[in-house]
Amino acid sequence: MLLRICFAAIVASFVLANPAQAQSQLPLQSMQFRSLFKMPDPRGEFVRLCAPHMVGRWAHPEAVCGCLHDYAAATVEDADLREALLRGISETGVPTIETDWVPPSKQSEIGPTFTRIAKPTLQCMFEPLPATN
Repeated sequence: MLLRICFAAIVASFVLANPAQAQSQLPLQSMQFRSLFKMPDPRGEFVRLCAPHMVGRWAHPEAVCGCLHDYAAATVEDADLREALLRGISETGVPTIETDWVPPSKQSEIGPTFTRIAKPTLQCMFEPLPATN
C-alpha cells in the first residue's frame, strides 16, 4: 500500500510541477518520436548514392541522378528489374544490371529493359536542364 501511495505522489509531482513546460515539450517529443519511424526517401537516398559517380562528368550531378531515377521508376514496370537498374546506376553512375541481381526467370528481360530506358537516359544526361526563373 505504501508503494502505491509513493508512486502516486511521484507521478502527481511530475504532472503538477510545471504543466506549461510539459505542454511545450510535447510537440518536440512527438516530432522526435515520429522521426524515429520515418522511412528514408528512396529517391533522395538514390540521388545521394548516385551523385558521387556523376561528379566531374556532369555540371549538375544531382539533377542527372534524379532524372535517371524518375525515368527508371516510371519506365521499368517489373520491380526486380527496376531495383536492379537503380542499384546499377547508384553503384556505378551508369545504367547497369548484373545478371545475378535479377531472378533467372527475368534475365532475358535485361536487354529489352535497356532498350526501353535508352532514350530517357540520354535525355537525362545530354539535354540541358530547363531554365528556372
